[in-house]
Amino acid sequence: MKIHSLKSGSKGNASLVYTDKTKILVDCGISGKAVKTAMADIGFEPGDLDGIVVTHEHADHIKGIGVMMRRYNVPVYANSMTWSAIMTNDLGKLNDDKIKIFEGVEPFSIGDIGIKPFPIPHDAAYPVGYCFDDGRCRAAVATDMGFLTEEVFREIGGCKTVLLESNHDIGMLEVGPYPYPLKQRILGKLGHLSNDDAAKATEFLVRMGAEKIILGHLSEENNYPKLAYETVKFGISKADIAVGRDLELLVAT
Repeated sequence: MKIHSLKSGSKGNASLVYTDKTKILVDCGISGKAVKTAMADIGFEPGDLDGIVVTHEHADHIKGIGVMMRRYNVPVYANSMTWSAIMTNDLGKLNDDKIKIFEGVEPFSIGDIGIKPFPIPHDAAYPVGYCFDDGRCRAAVATDMGFLTEEVFREIGGCKTVLLESNHDIGMLEVGPYPYPLKQRILGKLGHLSNDDAAKATEFLVRMGAEKIILGHLSEENNYPKLAYETVKFGISKADIAVGRDLELLVAT
């Protein structure tokens, strides 16, 4: 099982989790055309998808799901509260037979991949991250979190690969152009993880068996890839964890 980030950031998110038999998109906050182009780069096409799983209803995670349902007949999975919130967005006609609803954090499966949602602290109806298990290894997508709860650590601990939020540099955010209320939202308990938070989480995850961390959901205004990478690399080095020796560290652009 592999994770490939198609697009990651404040303006749109979509990640592909796949095995030889099953292909799942985690969120679709980009256009159908962008999905097609990004999947073609790794040898796939949207018609190969077995499903889309949605973390929460914010536009940068769902704005492409209507097109994907209509154009490619892809079923879309979300919990009932998230679906209720999705329905308030203008996504065009949604195919009723492709709407797949689960309750809360109820586990389910698509093809040969088992899927375990887990709650995350974010300002949405019922936001979740996802753990994926193909019977041989586990991987997780954990972004859009104000802080890392014990429950999140319990769920993603032991995953070999984690797509982990590293949204902002605190200093850049504090002196940047965002209005004060938005800065407070991002820094709050229902906001987003900083590079420093990602470093602390990476240390824990490596000690729990993670071999690959992909830093994702970087802000285009308050972060940049090299800064996120170096902040996490330096942070874990203080715990005697080395990139290249103890883990592979990547940044989703």
